[in-house]
Amino acid sequence: MHSVHLGAIDLNLLVAFDALLAERNVTRAARRVGLTQPAMSHALGRLRDILGDPILVRSGSGMLATARAEALEEPIRRALREIDDALRGGPTFDPKVARRTFTLAIGDYGELVVLPPLLARLAREAPGIDLRVLAIPEDYGRLVEDGSFDLVINPIATGLGAGLVQQKLFDERFVCVLRKGHRAAKNLDLASYVALPHALIAPRGRAGGFVDDALAARGLSRRVALTVPHFLVAPLVVAASDLVLTVAERIARTFAAMAPLEILEPPLPLRGFSMWQVWHERRRNDPAHAWLRTVITEVCADAKKVRKAR
Repeated sequence: MHSVHLGAIDLNLLVAFDALLAERNVTRAARRVGLTQPAMSHALGRLRDILGDPILVRSGSGMLATARAEALEEPIRRALREIDDALRGGPTFDPKVARRTFTLAIGDYGELVVLPPLLARLAREAPGIDLRVLAIPEDYGRLVEDGSFDLVINPIATGLGAGLVQQKLFDERFVCVLRKGHRAAKNLDLASYVALPHALIAPRGRAGGFVDDALAARGLSRRVALTVPHFLVAPLVVAASDLVLTVAERIARTFAAMAPLEILEPPLPLRGFSMWQVWHERRRNDPAHAWLRTVITEVCADAKKVRKAR
């Protein structure tokens, strides 16, 4: 058997082979692929050398394919068809039948705001799509780049590394939360706010924050009586204590529907934040990944519709 090295095969020769087998005629094969007759004759000669087979032989009724050529005809035609499909449109994605697991890095705030509507949407439109949600590491950029994470959903600072793409999902603001019936709920002015014991959510355990910075700019400070690392426990603690919590409005709205809480405007201006999704540039044209990004964008557009705090 003649040994064929793939490196010696020019893709154009396979196109010529397909045309020769389809037409059984050098002139018609040349016309089929837009070559001159001498160029097709040259391609036939190269194919004969590579395969160690005449491919087409003369007969009284024209040219006949050899047994070797007939055995190769359908596999080569199928391979060319698959290459053509891949280059024309790339892979397709049908969420209704697709099975795939996406790995997301999300903090607990993002989990509460994004995951419930996202999972409801997946259940309706893509029942075979699974999510693996992990905490956000400090080196998330490297992990997005190497494929460990498909997406990161987080408040993102500037200065992302090369190749990382970010898209804003929504803006968030802060409100104050007190238990229902709290003496300060009727009039939470700045003096009352500073005098109250505070709960602080510090995911990385660091003291201080945006509230302390805003108070310090006015020559004021507060007493932080409780520091916790998670968003989800703090409102429940406030509902059972005299603490005041300054927290993202969507968190406050969610827990006020489940626990006896009052939501109030902060007595001083506070800078809010934005939520973003981040992915690597190499994922841009992955149709499944693009579909998930679109779905997240749409469910977060719905999350923008929160009532104004009173």
